[in-house]
Amino acid sequence: MKRQFIEFMLESGVLRFGEFKTKAGRLSPYFINAGLYSTGKQIRMLGEFYADKLYEALGDGYDAVFGPAYKGIPIVCTTTAATERKYGIDKNFLYNRKEAKDHGEGGSIVGYIPKEGDNVVILEDVVSAGTSVRETLPMLKAAGAVVTDMIISVDRCEKGYNGKTATLELYEDFGIKTHSIISVLDLHSYLLEKEETKDLAKLMEAYMDKYCNL
Repeated sequence: MKRQFIEFMLESGVLRFGEFKTKAGRLSPYFINAGLYSTGKQIRMLGEFYADKLYEALGDGYDAVFGPAYKGIPIVCTTTAATERKYGIDKNFLYNRKEAKDHGEGGSIVGYIPKEGDNVVILEDVVSAGTSVRETLPMLKAAGAVVTDMIISVDRCEKGYNGKTATLELYEDFGIKTHSIISVLDLHSYLLEKEETKDLAKLMEAYMDKYCNL
């Protein structure tokens, strides 16, 4: 599944190689932009990859999935459709508005409204500093949700300012365990398999040595 997912991202133009500046100002030899998924086939396949990882990690032991706006919104929609189609598991989904609605039903949550004690799984694309998770957790907890797990596309394994990865910080601060479809190590191993991409693998090694906590 890891190889298939890497090739899927490459074919979709979501995974690119070159020189890219991250939010932290680091020059990265690769970049992942989930906002570039743009066709029905791509979003269907993305949901299937997430559904497989979600099922592998938790089976049906959760009540709903939550996607932080904006990139998490299509992910939760396609993942819940895929889990129902592939595994016969029909779960609730929800996402947040960036600004609370002040008319109609109001509020910041769209879709399923969690009940007290509901186990809600966060679905994200990648985690850099964990900002969107930290911003939306108070809203989920205020609704009574319990959040213990998160599914992401790629774990970049990058250090924060304190030397820990963002995923480790989320676990230590909130008890949220992160499950990734692939990690930077899987991507590096994939590049090493082909002669024409071994130079890219070396660039990734230099980057990982400097910025990753593996």
